[in-house]
Amino acid sequence: MSEKSAGTGLRVQRVQAAYRQVANQLREQILSGALPTGTRLPSEAELCTLFGVSRSTVREALRLLASQQLIDTTRGVSGGSFVAAPDADTVADNLGGTLGLLVNANNLSVDNLVEARLMIEPAAARLASERAEAADLAALRDTMDQTSKLDPATGFVLHWDFHTTLVSITGNPLLRLMCGPVNLVLRSRLHRERVAASRWAEIDHDHEDIYAAVADRDGEAAERLTREHLVALRPLYERMKAGTENV
Repeated sequence: MSEKSAGTGLRVQRVQAAYRQVANQLREQILSGALPTGTRLPSEAELCTLFGVSRSTVREALRLLASQQLIDTTRGVSGGSFVAAPDADTVADNLGGTLGLLVNANNLSVDNLVEARLMIEPAAARLASERAEAADLAALRDTMDQTSKLDPATGFVLHWDFHTTLVSITGNPLLRLMCGPVNLVLRSRLHRERVAASRWAEIDHDHEDIYAAVADRDGEAAERLTREHLVALRPLYERMKAGTENV
């Protein structure tokens, strides 16, 4: 059974929570572009009329959309709910949190995350070699120079920065969005203090080789070296996660 407001095309079916149906239909309009970024949504009273639901139902729907970073709500005379314009970093942080919960619930493994990196980062390295400019290479070089001056616990973050910088050089925000959350979860789960100095030296050497390939605009070598680097790290990640021995 469903209720439909005349002339609007909006409806609520009594098969799931009404607020979720309201949120889902508004979400569809936002994601399809029917409600562009910055658009002010109808008032709560107007939404009640459009959907034929109570004000509390509308408020729950708006809270759900806000929690999904789809709308921003402000108060006051000029306030209301507006279609949000989230930046890539915000989306990546939220996705990283969700992936972390999946790992905690054993619905994702370290191997799953590394496999995802293997699918994305080698291709990104090839693309970076085609698009890198002088400033990009300087930024990539900087992450490498700084790791040699820091202790392993701190340098660990900069070793990850090499990879995030490499992906950023592609200029494709979607690739950054795909890689960033995966790397964030891996970084937070691994026991970096257990990594032997010799391992860091091997990682630094791999980064040097990848950097050289990107700087030489050798896409084939950049892709191959990045893949080999990630494959070599795979067993390291598993032992680091277990935390049973120095690696």
